[in-house]
Amino acid sequence: MKKFYKSVLVCLIVLIGTISLTGTGARADDKTDEAQEGAQLFAQLKSQGEIVKSSPLYETLQPIATAITKVIQSKYFLPIHFYIVHEKQPNAFAAPGGNIYVVDSLLYFVKNTEELAGTICHETSHLIHHDSMNLMKRNEAIRARAIAATVLLGPTIGTVLAVTAISQLQSQHYSRDAEEAADLTGSDTCAAAGYNPWGLVWLFQDFSNANMKAPPEILSDHPNNAHRVQRLENHFKQNPGTFAKFDSNPKSAMPLNVPTNENEVFLK
Repeated sequence: MKKFYKSVLVCLIVLIGTISLTGTGARADDKTDEAQEGAQLFAQLKSQGEIVKSSPLYETLQPIATAITKVIQSKYFLPIHFYIVHEKQPNAFAAPGGNIYVVDSLLYFVKNTEELAGTICHETSHLIHHDSMNLMKRNEAIRARAIAATVLLGPTIGTVLAVTAISQLQSQHYSRDAEEAADLTGSDTCAAAGYNPWGLVWLFQDFSNANMKAPPEILSDHPNNAHRVQRLENHFKQNPGTFAKFDSNPKSAMPLNVPTNENEVFLK
């Protein structure tokens, strides 16, 4: 058993050295790394047939995406592009390199133009904050600290499980902070683009009312919907010059025009 612990300890020390070199060393070109990561993801999604090449849904998405891009393009170093992908769960995500992927089912889940605009504004915030790359770097440092703790406390099964759980929660907390920041910046972007930023609030309320299965906030990489609504409402109150002119009543929202037959719009 002592030989086993000694072997594990040696492996952990080697891992610490490796992670420290990759996690804290100077990067030759962060922008190049970000562009390459995005290109790799796009190539993977394309090879798997996930990207919807042609669909009437682009006619709905493009005008909103164009208006928002005009506001934020100068804040990001690469051209921003939008792609529709096919999944059952409504969602959208920003990838390093300037690509924003909008899940087709999201356009049928949102109830109005403002909710879709709010989602896009939120995702563009992840781009200009460079959240994906920052989280990758952060996770490398977290893993290094977790392994160091394992070495100091002893490589028992209990210790390994404990430090793994701690490092995971640390990483998720960092991600939740990024999500909250993207909500607030996204609301600013919506206002600048002429879209009612209350659409984000209405969207989170719709997610809550849909009773989607989600883990408790402390175990999730996204803040819970009630918390996000509260942060946004506080942000609106603190910046009346920007937000006071927008109506908080969802009845004021603009309808979203999407093809009526959802089964006929997914033309890859």
